[in-house]
Amino acid sequence: MGAECCAPAEADATAGAEEHEQGPQRLWHVRELRFAVAAGALLLAGRLTGRAGAEVPQTVLELAAVAVGAAAFVPAAVRNLFKHRHVGVGTLMTIAAIGAVALGQFFEAAMLGVLFSVAEGLEHYAVVRTRQGLRALLDLVPDTASVLRDGREVQLAPDALALGDVMLLRPGQRAATDGVIRSGRTSLDLSAITGESMPVEAGPTDAVHAGAINGGGAIEVEVTAPAKDSSLARIVHIVEEAQERKGAGQRLADRLAKPLVPGIVALAGLIAALGAILGDPLLWLERALVVLVAASPCALAIAVPLTVVAAVGAAGRTGALVKGGLALEQLGTVRTVALDKTGTLTRNEPRVIDTLTANGATDTQVLRLAAALEARSEHPLAAAITAAADEVPEAAEVTAVVGHGLRGDVDGTRVRLGRPGFIEPGGLAAEVARLQGEGATVVLVERDDVLIGAIAVRDELRPEAAETVRELRRLGVEVAMLTGDNARTAQALATAAGIDDVRADLRPEDKAGIVTELRARGGRGGVAMVGDGINDAPALATADVGIAMGAMGTDVAIETADAALMGEDLRHLPLLLRHSRRARSLMLQNIGMSLAIITVLIPLAAFGVLGLATVVFIHELAEVVVIANALRAAKATPLPGTTALATTVRRTAPAEPSVQPAALSTLLIAPGTKPAAETPREALAVPEPATGCCAGCATDQPAHVEQPTLVKTVPAQNPRPANPLPVVNPALRGDGCCDGQ
Repeated sequence: MGAECCAPAEADATAGAEEHEQGPQRLWHVRELRFAVAAGALLLAGRLTGRAGAEVPQTVLELAAVAVGAAAFVPAAVRNLFKHRHVGVGTLMTIAAIGAVALGQFFEAAMLGVLFSVAEGLEHYAVVRTRQGLRALLDLVPDTASVLRDGREVQLAPDALALGDVMLLRPGQRAATDGVIRSGRTSLDLSAITGESMPVEAGPTDAVHAGAINGGGAIEVEVTAPAKDSSLARIVHIVEEAQERKGAGQRLADRLAKPLVPGIVALAGLIAALGAILGDPLLWLERALVVLVAASPCALAIAVPLTVVAAVGAAGRTGALVKGGLALEQLGTVRTVALDKTGTLTRNEPRVIDTLTANGATDTQVLRLAAALEARSEHPLAAAITAAADEVPEAAEVTAVVGHGLRGDVDGTRVRLGRPGFIEPGGLAAEVARLQGEGATVVLVERDDVLIGAIAVRDELRPEAAETVRELRRLGVEVAMLTGDNARTAQALATAAGIDDVRADLRPEDKAGIVTELRARGGRGGVAMVGDGINDAPALATADVGIAMGAMGTDVAIETADAALMGEDLRHLPLLLRHSRRARSLMLQNIGMSLAIITVLIPLAAFGVLGLATVVFIHELAEVVVIANALRAAKATPLPGTTALATTVRRTAPAEPSVQPAALSTLLIAPGTKPAAETPREALAVPEPATGCCAGCATDQPAHVEQPTLVKTVPAQNPRPANPLPVVNPALRGDGCCDGQ
């Protein structure tokens, strides 16, 4: 049956590549089904002719039906047998068809050819269509892109785009490849790529991914990747490669099917030999041929691979990458999820919420000195502090004390910055404790060994975090939070998210140890680690299955994790686990069904209870049932408020300019243009204290907002420093963070 049943492994790769590009679009395009229809028509004509009393024309028509039906699989089976020494299900069916003709059972031989061709054609069609469902992502790229060259606008094919080209995206148009906004502000619709239900505000220096729809004002985007290397193309390539990886269930099916084929041939030969010695040779030869058909493991061979392909493709269309069958099966067994805090449970957009002062210093002085040191760090907290400071002076001799903080010289004075413990809070201890209890990370600042203040930074909880935790618990999944932040901050955020198991003050190696502990106590259920794929790499590798957040923008996340959520909506996590459980259940159903069919049919065929025509019908009908059951895994369930990417996607035609050229030029150089799209969640003001919610809280209490206002977005990272910070302890890895996250 198709590549999995008839063809050897060497041929499978070539066939798979052709299927991706040239697979049948309609059932009547399938070659095997055409042969089956033609053979069925000849067989029906032969039956009608026989009823009319014309025996010779009946025989001729039935033999013609045998030849046409066999043409769909016999040539490939013979070629594989002699060229690759591969004995597959096609070989068994070829032997059975030849034997039936030799015994004069022309009708049975023709029926075998017709039904086997139908099942093989349906499998081929199903595999190609499910794989094409993922490749439909590439159809999100438009046929042409508007590019500004030499002061004028030209239309180019996506493949002709070069690094540094400036694409012009008008409202309603899709990005042809990855880029960075150079001019204009807009809202980007990423629903078809990441499954995000809300548009994302974007402006200068923000990234634009291939396939994103411009939902607001016209923007200029500088190309940062060729179309063939865009994030969209990379995702499709990685998942197509991952589909070849085999899970435990798939390996089980292969282990059973591979020795089963020669074993069946040996069993049929033994039945024929014993029958020749003990009874009627022709009768037992016929039964041996029936056993050959009854025991062919076609359904077993396709049961799991087809389910994997369908399930992985469906996950890709709803915003999750799954790297093959093994990852899919492991996701289906997860009973414990460990969530990183920063960037997973939180937005990873920290901002300064309060500044404390001591010993005569002012807020401005505290922020100024802290920003001078943090300007050399790439940690998200550093970005928040430098963004809050009015001035960032030059600092010298800046050194990172791994896991604690920074130290250096600013304006001729010694400055230290770090977490409580590295620097004693002194008279600010009570206020520091209060801020930590409210979920803030507190950084203390010293000047010439004298405490001058503290800065409270908070990374707000994702709005969907509490809902995600509730959904995981409905699935019977235990949830733990792992973070390098202090215990009070971690506990405050965990309480808001509804998480009881909190592990704080962890280094990367500590997180890996916690994951090992969770695996040891988890029993038969697997443990999944969810993180950003960089600082959490040891834990991701230690877990049964690692899941990375935000795969559209992080190469490391895609490469290191077993699965990745393409968007930033954490609700994709329970959706992925539920989908994987269903797919694993379908795999087990198909394996059980396939083995049951073989177990029941073999004795019935060996003792003559069922004839060749009946066995062929039951066997191929069961195979069709297995295929249909496997295709149930292709059902994509999108997040509420979104729609799954359809298998066939109509390409968006470039929208007509909504303004005259002169007005367009003004729009392009006016990045403050207000987008026409709906204001996103991130832009809403936090609720008033009367609602019972703190800033950014994701509780169950409804938030009432009188007048939504735009809030300044803090950059997620600073430019990489020209000279890396020296590290006090070179044996430890760190980036100068002051809270150990």
